[in-house]
Amino acid sequence: MANIKSAKKRILVNRTKAARNKSIKSGVKTAVKKVRVAIEANDKPAADAALLAATSAIDKAAKRGVYHKNTASRKVSRLAQAVNQMA
Repeated sequence: MANIKSAKKRILVNRTKAARNKSIKSGVKTAVKKVRVAIEANDKPAADAALLAATSAIDKAAKRGVYHKNTASRKVSRLAQAVNQMA
């Protein structure tokens, strides 16, 4: 355990940020899963709606620094491509 006050604070701050990041990543994974399920079910309207929600969640995660902007862009692109190939 750290003895210096600033090191103790860093531990607390890092724990808080890790919990926040984990929560955001979990939300993104859930949104992506909903898109995948809609694609598997061959339900185009549901897939489009889920894609919109997933894109929003991914973009917010990137804005908050949870994902790198290129990673977020790649995730959105691959999801959109999967939905567009349904037609």
